[in-house]
Amino acid sequence: MSRYADAHKNTSGPGDARPTALQIVRDEGLEGALTDKVFLITGTSAGIGVEVGRAIAATGARVFLAVRDLEKGKAACSSFLKPGQVDLIRLDTSDMSSVRACAAEFLEKSPTLNVLINNAAIMATPTRIETKDGFEQQLATNYLGHFLLFWLLKDALLRGSTPEFNSRVVNVSSSGHHASEIIYDDFQLKEPDAYSPFKAYGQSKLAQIYMSNYIDRVYGPKGLHATSVMPGGIASNLQKHMPESVLKDMKEDPKTIKFMKSPEQGAATTVLAAVGKEWEGKGGKYLEDCRPSKPEPLIPGMMGHKDYIYVSEKENRTWELTLQTLGLQETS
Repeated sequence: MSRYADAHKNTSGPGDARPTALQIVRDEGLEGALTDKVFLITGTSAGIGVEVGRAIAATGARVFLAVRDLEKGKAACSSFLKPGQVDLIRLDTSDMSSVRACAAEFLEKSPTLNVLINNAAIMATPTRIETKDGFEQQLATNYLGHFLLFWLLKDALLRGSTPEFNSRVVNVSSSGHHASEIIYDDFQLKEPDAYSPFKAYGQSKLAQIYMSNYIDRVYGPKGLHATSVMPGGIASNLQKHMPESVLKDMKEDPKTIKFMKSPEQGAATTVLAAVGKEWEGKGGKYLEDCRPSKPEPLIPGMMGHKDYIYVSEKENRTWELTLQTLGLQETS
């Protein structure tokens, strides 16, 4: 049982007894203890990404905070930026040339990587937007960009792995995976009326789960593991495309209010997956509230997971489709 199970039983909203990301680091005894480790975290200019960065920085690790807007990232993370230990690096996960440039810049600065945290995201854009690479924007930002980043840094992750600390990939997914399975015959949702905001979001978040499961199954024996996480409900800029009426109802619903977390609490499960000793040499799970998710939803559509997240045939098919989409080939 998770040491945080009791804290999640009777919730009362942001700032309640549920752990924060910094609490995870302290409880693990990792303050200043990971000075020989290297982390790359995407989406660190707002929301839970900032708090993930803050907590990982507290471990003393070498940290690269990947942001689309360097000035915005500097403003958000100024309190814990430290040249040579915690630095910004530019990345727009919706733009595959930016992903390649980010990976190249990272590898110039560090030949190894211990933990990759894929946190950058957009949600529920009201209309279908196509990126310059020809990809549906939510799929590109949430999944394809992160997949390519992993692919380009895979060897660095394998080089960084040690018997004492296997390398890790953490994909920040969502309960949004309830909204859609993978549309294999229309991955980019180009067909007439194929696009809907949450269908596109759900597909991208499910693809992240399949990515983690596949990595863990195939690369786990080589010392590279992966998990996916559901941060919880956090009021942030991620919801900027949601209708005002929906946001208003969420803010006024007592059950929803109790479920919501602060950004510091929302970052906790990600940080546990990234550094928690209980996840050493393990992966292939979808976590929420600092523990593996249960199949039965405690709150329909918001908690728990769909049975289809653990189907190896779908993981394999999604992996192959992704390689084809990005023009990549397995080399070994």
